[in-house]
Amino acid sequence: MSTKPVNSNTPAARAWEHRAAELGDRLPDGFVVGTATSAFQIEGGAREGGRGESSWDPFTAATGRIRDGSNASVATDHFTRVDDDVVLLRELGGDAYRFSLAWSRVQPDGRGALSRAGLAFYDRLLDGLLAAGISPMATLYHWDTPLKLRGGWLNRDTAMRFGDYAHQVGEAFGDRIDSWVTLNEPATVTLNGYALGTDAPGEARLFGALPAAHHQLLAHGLAVQGLRAADVRGGIGIANAHSPVQAASGREADEVAAQLFDVLHNRMFADAVLLGRYPEPPEPYAVPLRLLLETDPDDLRTIRQPLDFYGLNYVQPSRIKAGPAAPKTPQGPPREGPAETVVAFPFHVIPFREFPVTGSGAAIAPEYLGVALGELRDRYSDDLPPVYVTAGGAAFPDVADKWGAVHDPARIDYLAEHLTAALAAVAPGGTAAGVSLRGYFIWSLLDSFEWTAGYTRRYGLVHVDFLDGTRPRTPKSSYRWLQKVLAAR
Repeated sequence: MSTKPVNSNTPAARAWEHRAAELGDRLPDGFVVGTATSAFQIEGGAREGGRGESSWDPFTAATGRIRDGSNASVATDHFTRVDDDVVLLRELGGDAYRFSLAWSRVQPDGRGALSRAGLAFYDRLLDGLLAAGISPMATLYHWDTPLKLRGGWLNRDTAMRFGDYAHQVGEAFGDRIDSWVTLNEPATVTLNGYALGTDAPGEARLFGALPAAHHQLLAHGLAVQGLRAADVRGGIGIANAHSPVQAASGREADEVAAQLFDVLHNRMFADAVLLGRYPEPPEPYAVPLRLLLETDPDDLRTIRQPLDFYGLNYVQPSRIKAGPAAPKTPQGPPREGPAETVVAFPFHVIPFREFPVTGSGAAIAPEYLGVALGELRDRYSDDLPPVYVTAGGAAFPDVADKWGAVHDPARIDYLAEHLTAALAAVAPGGTAAGVSLRGYFIWSLLDSFEWTAGYTRRYGLVHVDFLDGTRPRTPKSSYRWLQKVLAAR
């Protein structure tokens, strides 16, 4: 578990808006800077091209699930405006674009032949990216499970279906995709979707959600095998959410609670993928977590596949206190990351009051990104492949001037400070020296449908007007700033 970072070398000064060239100079040769999105959040086209329903479609239709009562049936209308979005990517000047394939668009029933219409959409996207000189990084699964797969990740068969899907997609696109991410944040899917029911599919099983975690990890291993069998040319990895964990105090109860949270949020996923074993649970929780101790060794061998890279998604650190959380109050926006997931377990998250927060309530703590990278090095050593930060970004309120320009200086500061913190951490003498950090993907290219927050949070470098049916795009000041950073390399 983490300690407070010391001598992180993270610049404390703000006003990065006028220091684009300085940051561009700091980027190492070959360091990849890209942007990221996910299919369900931007595509729309929910009834177009033969797309099947995903687990999020009925979830968003249920009353009270989404903060503003919205849904993603149109989202940013990327399905229609894909060519426009490729132009935005080309003009930005980034190296790579991380997107996800909607499983239910490519394979509407989650099994069987792939949809020609679904493949045609991604053909169009890939052709545009490659023509623009942008390296595609494709995520096979970003939370949108085909609804026809009954039981979702609680059903072991879903893992088998995912392996088949990965192989088929690899055969279709393996010659044009440079990097493959099997799963995005299985920890978030497990905790929010199956343990607490705050995300789709809305299951609230607490420790009974462990099979969903195991089946996702098994699906990862089968997908790696399927992609290798398809002889894809791109590297293969996974993207996990990592949050450095601290106990709220030196009390034994808080220390044990922090260890438990670290297992459930971080180590259960990374240990299985990189070491081929699950971590030992804290003694008081050996019974509810016995699945970790009783797993079939053959499954663990399947899960631990050789990887070309490891993806780290970082939001904030977590400070853990023993005892369940107090009942939520309706005031204020829901918090982001682990703080909003842990409401019914025998521990809860308390805020880092020493840090400012984003518009979604997440602590702005770039030095802990270096801690997360250092923990990966210390825990996995030679078993850790090269690392990408596969998602880093924040929601902030946007301010438009009378001419329609959108200003977001807080986002500029956030991105600059996290990028410099990551680079400082892996430099000689840094908190994560020795980690081969290959790149950073900014979340997100576009404002989009932000899951249970609906359209109330904006992460994009590009503003999207969700009140206009055509979904017009306006590059924000952060987009223009990043253009200058990338041009200064």
